[in-house]
Amino acid sequence: MTKLYYPVIRRSPLWLTATAFAFFGLNQSQAVTASALAQKLNLSIEQVTRIQSQNALSPESLNALPPEKLPELLRELGHQDLPRERAAFRLLQEVDEKHQIPPQPILTALKQLQELRRQIKALKVSGIPVGKVIVPKMMILPFTAGLNPNHTGWSNLGPTNIGGRTRSIIVHPTKPGVMWVGSVGGGVWRTDDGGKNFIPVNDLMANLAVSCMAIDPKNPNLIYAGTGEGFGNEDALRGGGIFLTTDGTTWSQLASTMKPEFSVINRLSISSDSKIMLIAVGRTDTSLGGIYRSADAARQTWVRQLSGDICEVAFHPTLSLKAIASGLSDGNAYYSDDAGQHWTSAKHPETWSGRIELAYARKNPDVVYASIDRNGGEIWRSSDGGKNYVKRSAVGSDGNVVRYLGEQGWYDNVVWAADPTNENKIILGGIDLWKSTDGGDSFIDISTWWDERSAHADQHVIASSADFDGVGKKAIYFGNDGGVYETEDIDTVGNDPDPPRVAGWVRLDNTYGVTQFYSGAGNTSSGVIIGGAQDNGTLCSVPSQRLTWTTMFGGDGGYCASDASDPNTFYGEYVFGNIHRSMDQGQTAEFISGQYWDGKQWSWKQIPYQITDAQLQQCNFIAPITIDPNNSNSVLVGCRSLWRTIDAKTPNTNATGPKWTPIKNSTGVNISATAVAKGNSDLIWVGHNNGDVFMTMNGTASAPTWVRINDHGGSVLPSRFCTRVVIDPADSKRVYLAFGGYTSSNVWKTTDSGQTWSNISKGLPQAPVRSLAIHPDNPRFLYLGTEVGVFASEDAGASWSPTNEGPTNCSVEELFWMNRTLVAATHGRGFFQIDLTAAGGASPAVPGG
Repeated sequence: MTKLYYPVIRRSPLWLTATAFAFFGLNQSQAVTASALAQKLNLSIEQVTRIQSQNALSPESLNALPPEKLPELLRELGHQDLPRERAAFRLLQEVDEKHQIPPQPILTALKQLQELRRQIKALKVSGIPVGKVIVPKMMILPFTAGLNPNHTGWSNLGPTNIGGRTRSIIVHPTKPGVMWVGSVGGGVWRTDDGGKNFIPVNDLMANLAVSCMAIDPKNPNLIYAGTGEGFGNEDALRGGGIFLTTDGTTWSQLASTMKPEFSVINRLSISSDSKIMLIAVGRTDTSLGGIYRSADAARQTWVRQLSGDICEVAFHPTLSLKAIASGLSDGNAYYSDDAGQHWTSAKHPETWSGRIELAYARKNPDVVYASIDRNGGEIWRSSDGGKNYVKRSAVGSDGNVVRYLGEQGWYDNVVWAADPTNENKIILGGIDLWKSTDGGDSFIDISTWWDERSAHADQHVIASSADFDGVGKKAIYFGNDGGVYETEDIDTVGNDPDPPRVAGWVRLDNTYGVTQFYSGAGNTSSGVIIGGAQDNGTLCSVPSQRLTWTTMFGGDGGYCASDASDPNTFYGEYVFGNIHRSMDQGQTAEFISGQYWDGKQWSWKQIPYQITDAQLQQCNFIAPITIDPNNSNSVLVGCRSLWRTIDAKTPNTNATGPKWTPIKNSTGVNISATAVAKGNSDLIWVGHNNGDVFMTMNGTASAPTWVRINDHGGSVLPSRFCTRVVIDPADSKRVYLAFGGYTSSNVWKTTDSGQTWSNISKGLPQAPVRSLAIHPDNPRFLYLGTEVGVFASEDAGASWSPTNEGPTNCSVEELFWMNRTLVAATHGRGFFQIDLTAAGGASPAVPGG
């Protein structure tokens, strides 16, 4: 299959009618009705209009869409709103048995981690020996299974050419080229050369979910970062308040924001005289959110001045008493005339709804623009500082109203009006980017998400360069789901005669390694590594170009698997159990779960050549894939049922391919983890979303017998998301289970095939555990990937150490081995590796089971 770039999936109620738009293959000046286009493409009118509405495609852009991309757009019509579904899946792994998340869970977990590190350092300073144990067991220093406790040894594997979701960009006001960007999973990064190179400012910053930043107008050495992403995502990546740097590199947390109400900071704003800071706080389970105000220089005192789910707050560019704000979901906009102490609702002749983004016009701050998540996107304008608004026409080149937000303005919505020479010049960002020079009455699209030469889809932030003057210096930076992009001239970018709009776009993801992976796998023989990335597809890295990754399959990536016996064969996942296979080391891939493109539409093969649960979307958003370590032709996929093929490498056609059979019937709850014992294909374990765990000892039978083992031996396992099942290759009776939730008791062990269980979580922070790896040469050496980094044990889990404080403080989704090198796939900082060859030969430090 041709390797393509695919966008975030979008779907919700339709707003587009069957109006005229351009036809594939016609000149841009020609236009046909939706019915004519549907007839030409053998589609229904509904399909045609949904394609345009979901993807916010202008008529011209749809006209220019390459024919080979049409199958991907049609494939996505069958799914719900993927950003929300993605978030809901993440939430499943974070809640406890009561479906709750405690206040500031990341902050609490990291505090526990820091305290554990402090205790270890204190013990070392005290000179506790590392030889024979001569102190009480409770004082034994946890060992690190070969990892250096000084944060050394890890090396980055990239990708350095593929970014990730970026919601904040700030530029130094007097030093062109100096800029900080904030990733929602990978923390704050700095560039001193205008984006040619980026470096992370602090991998061990106490929270890497950076959603917004602000620079002090009077002192550019003071930079604030707000954490926690609350833009309508169900998971709302949990934050830890506000962080401050005085040198652009070293960050500390504002103690005053170490409270539950500061878990989701959507926006920061500082008055022009630097005296007042306002923050927009999103709603959480434990807080109503609102606008908080601090009037002391140290930012130690905060007062909530307005309650609500707030997404935007901004001070007037020059008048410190004036400010504007808006809601995330209720359609409200506000203004203040007393530096944020009191707020008044703005007036507008129509009822607003949804998320609202606001922007002062730099040329004339009496002008305020409002981008409304209603009817696919509406632009309104105020001429009195945000008190009263009037709707603008927002007509595109075809004469129709532009629907720039598509169907996900709750997720991506931004407006820019910072040209110092023209108050009528605005840029709107939704899925693509649009520009107006007449105050919002007419627009042209300036980007085309489906072309890799243009800006990536889903716009979140727009920032002018430090020397932007609207005349000779007109560079602007954009943050989106693909990272950071730039244009040197906002007046000429995307001015191609016809779409795609690619002129003037520059991708600035050089060394900006913030890709959010769900999974990873590698082949020792070929050295090829693949990873399933959020919104960036299943990506591939080869040894000759390790840091520069390519696309194996587009869309959202998921779980991955590598055939240990064949250096060419890899498996990946789109979403909901849609499995694809590559047999050329990740250069191309095709579905093997039953769907196929017949040249006109997507169809499903007949049973047994399909995973029926995938067709019905009865799977987790990211469903587990496991290759039988004893038979590489046997691949298992966990959905509502457990599906298996024993001819995974069978050639694929539109009618045949690998045959799939359910070998474990549905319990009504999705399967979340699977494992097959090395040396015994009959021994299979599965975990479920609700914590149920099953085992079979005749797994190769056509109808295996399954035994539920949650409550054997009097120790009841957690009834929350089972993230991982790991069977010890050296002893199949020894099995480890990992669970989600910001709570204790997330790692369990049995040494008798589930007859009895031990909770081996003591000493670990209360955070989701997402992966577990056993050293190939020493089964007592364990490595855990958690929401807050990697932990290790040298005694099969009897005690744990926070290893080398690495590779970062972000979530480690997957740990796997390439020979004796441990590889970590993170959700926000890409891939890392560390050579642990020497560790495997060490003797266990403390006797363990």
